[in-house]
Amino acid sequence: MQRLKINRFILLVVLTFLSGQQVLGQQAWSLEDCINHALENNIQIKQRKLSVDIARENLLQTRANQLPNLNANASHGYNFGRTIDPFTNEFATERVRSNNFSLSTGLNLFSGFQVRNSIEQGRQELEASRFDVEKMENDISLAVASGYLQILFARELAEVAASNLEITRQQVQQTQRLVEAGTLARGSLYTIEAQAATEELQLVNAQNQLEISILNLAQLLDLADYQQFEIVVPVIDIDTFGQMEYSPMQIFSTAVNSQPDVRSSELRVASAEQGVKIARGARSPMLSFRGSYGTGYSGASREITDVMIGQPQQIGQTASGEAVFGPSFDYITRIKPFGDQLEDNLNRSLAFVLTIPIFNSFQTRASIGRSKIALENASLNNQLIRDQFFKNVQQAYADAQAALKRFNATTKNVQALQEAFRYVEQRFSVGMVNSLEYNDAKNRLTAAQSDLLQSKYEYVFRVKVLDFYLGIPISI
Repeated sequence: MQRLKINRFILLVVLTFLSGQQVLGQQAWSLEDCINHALENNIQIKQRKLSVDIARENLLQTRANQLPNLNANASHGYNFGRTIDPFTNEFATERVRSNNFSLSTGLNLFSGFQVRNSIEQGRQELEASRFDVEKMENDISLAVASGYLQILFARELAEVAASNLEITRQQVQQTQRLVEAGTLARGSLYTIEAQAATEELQLVNAQNQLEISILNLAQLLDLADYQQFEIVVPVIDIDTFGQMEYSPMQIFSTAVNSQPDVRSSELRVASAEQGVKIARGARSPMLSFRGSYGTGYSGASREITDVMIGQPQQIGQTASGEAVFGPSFDYITRIKPFGDQLEDNLNRSLAFVLTIPIFNSFQTRASIGRSKIALENASLNNQLIRDQFFKNVQQAYADAQAALKRFNATTKNVQALQEAFRYVEQRFSVGMVNSLEYNDAKNRLTAAQSDLLQSKYEYVFRVKVLDFYLGIPISI
């Protein structure tokens, strides 16, 4: 047994994460390092944070809807054919150039509190988006912790396989000497050599599983070169974890209101309630203010610049038939200057517009109905998330309890099998038992050691999950 401890100590120094070659100078990653790196670099988290940015922009836009709008307009055009010039109110048949310039503004004074409710809804959606990010971070943290513990489990399993193989190889040499001395039959040698080949395969499988576990965690961390990746191997004493002090209901009651997915779903229920208020607001009368200030120019607008007195012209006759003459005038005109027209054509308008909805093809009623359905769906989703969290707590608690019981039972089993194997090993060394009995004792010990490791890391992970639910950061 002392030789077994020595061999395992040597293997702890020699065994590496991948192929048995330690990367000198490579800094090992702790669990906290892995989690922090994942939270900073995970693409899914970055995408979820962009959703927060979108929600923030939506809220800013909704708040801006309280402000008046202001627009400037300008046009330059030509009219052809018979048209009425808007500035002279006369018919024009030739091509007429026109320009229009205006400023317009509008302000929503009242719309059934739709803007105010939309702002509140935007706040709730923004906060819910932030909790969605936190939920994603929690999921990634738990996934990293699971991957980290899987590496530790695979590593210890590989160490056990390597240690067992080393012991069996030594027994092959011992059996060879006993066969040559005539103490054992040659069949015993063949059997122990077959056992060594089987354990060599088990070691290869364990090393492959270790490499796959390292690859899985490296991919979760988005590390390109996983062969340069190694983790800190902490000493895990399961006795330091102690017994769980809380029942599943106590854990649920303490943790449920702090869970980000629960908080997010509650906020979306509140958001859906605001949605109902917004839809109902469409039934309310709406009051708005409108104003404009503008001017324009027309190429048909002319002004008189001079008057010429012409020859008298007959304008009628008297009762006796005598002609009556009057003066005639010739008017000299020009297109009214651009600046003068802009000044003369100024126009201003102010208006308050009251809109009373009477009938709009039941669009408002349908909108209210859809918003109520959305509220009911959000409420059901919130209840579903709370129920699922309670089930997760129950499952994690039950798994932890089962793993602890299994660990305690397996610990006793391993201790008993170690003593049994030590006894068989001593008798096998002197040829008092055959290789079949030796292999059977060793295989039962190996299986128990594997079960012990599995229950150990299962318990550690489940306890960490429950602690995480209670707000305790994940660490080993």
